[in-house]
Amino acid sequence: MFRLLSLAIVLLFTNPANANKLLILGDSLSAGYQMPLEKAWPTLLPDVLLSKGKSIDVINASISGDTTGNGLARLPQLLQQHKPEFVLIELGANDGLRGFPPKVIENNLTKLIKMVRDSNSTPLLMQIRVLPNYGKRYTEAFADLYPATAEHNNVPLLPFFLEGVIIKPEWMMADGLHPKSEAQPWIADFVATELINHL
Repeated sequence: MFRLLSLAIVLLFTNPANANKLLILGDSLSAGYQMPLEKAWPTLLPDVLLSKGKSIDVINASISGDTTGNGLARLPQLLQQHKPEFVLIELGANDGLRGFPPKVIENNLTKLIKMVRDSNSTPLLMQIRVLPNYGKRYTEAFADLYPATAEHNNVPLLPFFLEGVIIKPEWMMADGLHPKSEAQPWIADFVATELINHL
């Protein structure tokens, strides 16, 4: 009887159906680019959060190559299907690599945030930065649009995890854009630490 009761308690606290859902809407930085999905940081995130006292079911809806526009097209179905309590928006890097105007990116992010709120979910935004391919003016304008969007929409802005990875060349792929599988546990812990007070 005691064993059955213990099992019931364990299931109560570990069953994802009883946990809040976090949907990650991202690109290749979150999609497990060129690695098994089980090694990607979003897959590792639930266990890290659980170790910090938060039980969260993580749905990784990230697709390599996605822009903020792609996210706008995909998000309604994802919200309807998964009904998450929280949505982490990790998009914009591909917009920046393609030289999209910062105002267009900001408008798309604002629409994503509104879409999340309209579904009674809580939006969270991640800061994104791009390599200075288009010069200092564009790079700074791109970086600045994230805190501006977060402030205008009153949403939490999480720091860009890649800034803690790119300083370790052994953690980066040869393209200089994507973190290796070795970096994923660190990223999961970094994101968990930044997320935990907002969940």
